[in-house]
Amino acid sequence: MLVGEPGTAKSMLSELLAAAISGTSNLTIQGSAGTTEDHVRYSWNYALLIAEGPTQRALVPSPVYQAMASGRLVRFEEITRCPPEIQDTLVSILSEKQLMIPELGDEARVWARPGFNVIATANLRDRGVHEMSAALKRRFNFETVRPIRDRAFEATLITQSLDAELGPGRPPLAASVMDVLVTAFADLRTGTTTGGTPVKRPEAVMSTAEAVNVAIASSMAARYLGDGTVDAGDIARQLVGIALKGTDEDARLIRHYVDNVVRERARGSREWREFFDAADGLWR
Repeated sequence: MLVGEPGTAKSMLSELLAAAISGTSNLTIQGSAGTTEDHVRYSWNYALLIAEGPTQRALVPSPVYQAMASGRLVRFEEITRCPPEIQDTLVSILSEKQLMIPELGDEARVWARPGFNVIATANLRDRGVHEMSAALKRRFNFETVRPIRDRAFEATLITQSLDAELGPGRPPLAASVMDVLVTAFADLRTGTTTGGTPVKRPEAVMSTAEAVNVAIASSMAARYLGDGTVDAGDIARQLVGIALKGTDEDARLIRHYVDNVVRERARGSREWREFFDAADGLWR
């Protein structure tokens, strides 16, 4: 079970693990309020079911069924989005390593071949999630996927994502401007600056994935609406937009960050001055 903040690449990690171990990551269940027991166990081709009755040919195996039969990993994305009674369908499967098919007879079942297992993911901050039962929790090993804390490494990942998304001809983004982006995200993500100043954390997701989105949007703005070079003002305008995805309180908290932390940094840095002027202007 991979758990953590939104945007920490839990899904990508589960996909890479499944592909590396089983040779495919296609056996996947996407958890949601609409996920049913049929998605976890099996369903039926109703035309064949009416014509032939319950037969193996009429049975439609789920990803879990296929993974058990072939000895591969199955991914269960956003498992806490499913109602508890759907989640608990996995309890007997993980305990007994078998899936009963009573419609085909008392002894009809599929046994899990060696290699079968489940990789599930869950976000810790999503609203409206369902708590997992104690029985299901005991059958998973929990691994917390934490946000990146190494700012240099995060900057490298953002740069690589920019190159992959926009190509080598993308608008230039100087290292000093990248440092503003990474530092602002780290401050708002962790709730403290490098100097130890407390910062109130917004509810909005301040993940590396969101930082990549800000960098890409800033590059596009610089190319089509600016002078072709990304500056800290572009970063500020796109970062402030993150607050608009959340609540009015998020907007207030980011404004507080700009008025206090950024204003102070702007006294000794051209990039932070550009950031402050652009962000401050959005509220005037």
